[in-house]
Amino acid sequence: GVPIYEAYGPGYGPDSKLISWSMAKSITAVLIGMLIADGRLGLDDPAPVAAWQRPGDPRGAITLRHLLHMASGLDHIETADPPWDADTVQMLFGTGAANMAAMAEAKPAVARPDERFLYSSSTSVILADIIAGALTDSKVPSVRRDAVRNFIEGRLAGPLGMTSLTPEFDASGTMIGGSIMHATARDFAKFGEFLRRRGETPAGARLVPERWID
Repeated sequence: GVPIYEAYGPGYGPDSKLISWSMAKSITAVLIGMLIADGRLGLDDPAPVAAWQRPGDPRGAITLRHLLHMASGLDHIETADPPWDADTVQMLFGTGAANMAAMAEAKPAVARPDERFLYSSSTSVILADIIAGALTDSKVPSVRRDAVRNFIEGRLAGPLGMTSLTPEFDASGTMIGGSIMHATARDFAKFGEFLRRRGETPAGARLVPERWID
């Protein structure tokens, strides 16, 4: 419950915001758990991605559980040589950057859901798109951003005192839920402590069901 060691390199300190990279994936997963606990999403329901709902589309069988387990069967390439051939780089910094979820959701299925595990930052962006869709019907980027920011502040960052937490969004208003959030080291540690406490704040308030941490 208290820091036992803290040190910073030159030019950095307790107030320095640091990029999350893949720690963002855990924050995204907790937000999904909150929406499931609220009854706004279903863990084993077909993922609410409009592009997958056409008759005969095998992606219609993908559930939130499959996405959370990174076992959707979608053709995502996380890393490549050269690096810019990877979907992740194209999504974050290349042709897919303006609408990252659209790029990720357009990928074809190359395996059945739950058939294989494939680490995928693109999958976490799909989950972030689903979060926005559960919070607002609007397609206006600023409305989507505000809905997600308000949810994070009210349900996670505020209760945990993570005052520095700053999620980034693409131009379509989708949170970059797999890799680009910023916070101080102390605030990232608060999130880790929240997970160690199995979904409770230090004051004992439960933010997400204990089963979700399991």
